[in-house]
Amino acid sequence: MKTISESRAHGGIQGVYSHGAMSTSCEMTFAVFVPPQANDTPCPLVWYLSGLTCTHQNVMDKGEYRRMAAELGLVIVCPDTSPRGDDVADDPDDWQLGKGAGFYVDATRKPWSGHYRMYTYITEELPEFIAGQFPVDMDRQAIFGHSMGGHGALTIALRHPERFRSCSAFAPIVAPSRAEWARKAFTAYLGEDEDRWVEYDATRLVESGKSFSEFLIDQGDADPFLEEGLKPELFQAACRKSGIPLTLRMQSGYDHSYNFISTFMNDHLRWHAERLTAPIR
Repeated sequence: MKTISESRAHGGIQGVYSHGAMSTSCEMTFAVFVPPQANDTPCPLVWYLSGLTCTHQNVMDKGEYRRMAAELGLVIVCPDTSPRGDDVADDPDDWQLGKGAGFYVDATRKPWSGHYRMYTYITEELPEFIAGQFPVDMDRQAIFGHSMGGHGALTIALRHPERFRSCSAFAPIVAPSRAEWARKAFTAYLGEDEDRWVEYDATRLVESGKSFSEFLIDQGDADPFLEEGLKPELFQAACRKSGIPLTLRMQSGYDHSYNFISTFMNDHLRWHAERLTAPIR
């Protein structure tokens, strides 16, 4: 592991690190906030997955999570959104495809399949790496994210319900199979057979029988992507039919930006902390 930077924040340490990742065949950068409680005991681990065009840096600069994470004793891990490097395939003319738009899938089509294995990186390689390098309690994990990262959080939780104690999202892409900005990327990464998309589509996963203990979603009603790209009502209907508890909060006047995310960040961290600190059954 390479240490890019470390600085004191709210009694803890905010760090940025990198390592050579086998799954993505490139150097990957990630951020970790370690709260002061970790000096005495391993702490619960919360994953935050960022959205399109973002890196680990966006939530660090705009998410306003450190004070509450320090108060609650939560380790926050913020991975990058895609592989990076000169040899990594990209479409510089399309912000919805390529670098910054990994969609947390394992690509199966060239040229993307050589590096774009973000699902394996997030669910297998990076957790193993974090467990070996930081004072985390791997039996107490939560996951949340924004937009494309909300999509990633929901699908990963649904496919690994035994690993995560809680899952939430800000304005997630809940049905990428039915969102034009995701369909292009899914076609490029996974091919035109939409049956292969199911494992990366939260709504279709629920419809196919996958389940999770409960979800929390915050969605701004002034979000310009709400009707065409996000479609939370589809996930709500699928959860209702399947009996999965979902709290969907439509927030009046809020858009898709980090102004929205930072406003409700503390709510989500408290919600996760309640579930992470409850006795393990």
